[in-house]
Amino acid sequence: MARLTIYNDNDTDCTAVSNLFIDEYMKDANDAQLKVYLYLLRMMNAQLPTSISDIADKFNHTEKDVLRAFKYWEKHQLLDLDYDDDKNLVGIHMHDIKSEAKHGQRKSGTASAFVPVPVATIASPSEPVSVSSGHPASSFNYGMNEINETVSFEKPAYSADRLRAFKEQQNTAQLLFIAESYIGKPLTPSEMKSILYFTDVLHFSDDMIDYLLQYCVDKGKKDFKYIEKVAVSWAEEGITTPKQAQQKACLYDKNVYTIMKELGKNSTPTTKEVGYISRWIREYGFENDIIIEACERTVMATDKNRFEYADRILKSWHEQHVHHKSDIAKIDEMYKQRRKGNTATTSRQAQNRFNQFSQNSYDFEALEKELISN
Repeated sequence: MARLTIYNDNDTDCTAVSNLFIDEYMKDANDAQLKVYLYLLRMMNAQLPTSISDIADKFNHTEKDVLRAFKYWEKHQLLDLDYDDDKNLVGIHMHDIKSEAKHGQRKSGTASAFVPVPVATIASPSEPVSVSSGHPASSFNYGMNEINETVSFEKPAYSADRLRAFKEQQNTAQLLFIAESYIGKPLTPSEMKSILYFTDVLHFSDDMIDYLLQYCVDKGKKDFKYIEKVAVSWAEEGITTPKQAQQKACLYDKNVYTIMKELGKNSTPTTKEVGYISRWIREYGFENDIIIEACERTVMATDKNRFEYADRILKSWHEQHVHHKSDIAKIDEMYKQRRKGNTATTSRQAQNRFNQFSQNSYDFEALEKELISN
């Protein structure tokens, strides 16, 4: 009987997880750590693009939770975090799990996969990052500061009396009303306790809580567990004002890196550069297509002080009430017409000066006598 060839219609759509991981590592890992590790395996095996911010959004964690998970698995020797000379995270090596790994002894020649990680999560990269095997690529030079473990802010178990006293405070009614407006429904007692936690333990002002809720809702996150995680991460980083939070949020925004790239910048944005981008996005309210248009014009015009140049363009557009790219086209057309009119006027003035010169009559004989006598 002839041999049979077995065909498979589809590629295997699964991710292999080592039994050693299940037996020895799962029991001690928390929710975020497990999700992050398994997702890294999944993306590596499928060779699909990902980023730290994508992981955070997918599992309803903060970017800092993802980074802590990275540090946790590095400590347990299941992966290595690669840093550049400035201690910026530039890559992750996923290791095959061996029995020796738990004792710090890896088998020589162990296969590894490289997960390039740009500044994301704390900041998001400008483009999705492919998870693939190989060596660190020099193009991933966004940079990220090494994350250290920080003291967490424990949430007390508030009693009903404590919650009642909080609700009776003079400014609480307005604060709860703001929260309900963002969330789109009346707050539950548990959610009210979260608001109390923000004021009582994290010492957030009403304005800070307002911005916190706005920031999370704008990201499509209305779950108070997520909102609390963001609040704690801000508190741990010493963020106490909406302006600080706004600058930090802008730094983590993947749009920042898109804009940086459009201006020919591949480095981590400075505080001043973040301030410019924050103004364009938050204060001026411009969408990316308008900002990128200004960046393209800037790059064509100058090699120096590009942020300042782009800022002048965008400030002008803001003052002229630009909201869409079509508005820019109208402004350009008005400018061309105005320039055309100015050119015609200048031409007429030059012609008049010439005619005036030719029409003037001079007594050349008198001039000649004056020159001879001198």
